[in-house]
Amino acid sequence: MRAMAKHPIKLTDTSFKRATRSGVALVDFWAPWCGPCRMVGPIVEEIAGELGDKVLVGKLNVDENPRTAMQFRVQSIPTVLVLKDGELQQAIVGARRKGDYVGALQKVLA
Repeated sequence: MRAMAKHPIKLTDTSFKRATRSGVALVDFWAPWCGPCRMVGPIVEEIAGELGDKVLVGKLNVDENPRTAMQFRVQSIPTVLVLKDGELQQAIVGARRKGDYVGALQKVLA
């Protein structure tokens, strides 16, 4: 079992598959120039602090890692993906409330 973190981990095209292949993961696809992404960032931090012992919480910069963004057909950012054992469970496009992300995780964890 992988070690969980209380802060989002930085994911790359190289590390994404290995990091998300087992268990539940919430991954924020973002870019530094994206205003709505900056609103979602602190929410993702909070979720990592609260649920980081149960799920992997990660961030993937789409400018630096276009291959993974293309693989999941991420066309708008922020996009937050919820995965279980590497398989996409839900994609949440656009800035949302914390409860939307937590609710998506709870469905997968149930």
